[in-house]
Amino acid sequence: MRIVLQRVSQASVDVVDEATGEVDPTFEPQQIGLGYMLLVGVSDEDGDREIAWLAHKIANLRVFEDAQGKMNRSIQDVGGEILSISQFTLFGDVRRGNRPSFVKASKPEHADITWIKFNEALRSCGIPVREGRFGAHMRVGLVNDGPVTIVMDTDELLK
Repeated sequence: MRIVLQRVSQASVDVVDEATGEVDPTFEPQQIGLGYMLLVGVSDEDGDREIAWLAHKIANLRVFEDAQGKMNRSIQDVGGEILSISQFTLFGDVRRGNRPSFVKASKPEHADITWIKFNEALRSCGIPVREGRFGAHMRVGLVNDGPVTIVMDTDELLK
């Protein structure tokens, strides 16, 4: 799995109707205050091990400041929330040509199930999680706080 984690003071997501360019009225816009906005990419090799490891790491990652201004507090410590967005383009390979290849991104059926399980694992850590819509055209807005942006790739982290 690949995750881009951004510490935010607020974040939101709308689903856009691709035919009209208007906000899809069947999707209730999601927004959070202080917390993380996660872009989540899944490969076909990802499963329970990667989900558990990332959920634990994200729940305990200390990137919020304490009273001394040091990054020493976790999302749980600050009562933060998560906005999770499925993003297959994190597996875009641009080494050759000018159009990215997405062959390393998971097939949609596996990616959707894995992303849902990942969000549930975060919730089981006691963190409120809001979600975009899998496979939809979305508009994501955020205020990156810090800025703090961290990239996690289980292919590198779990060797």
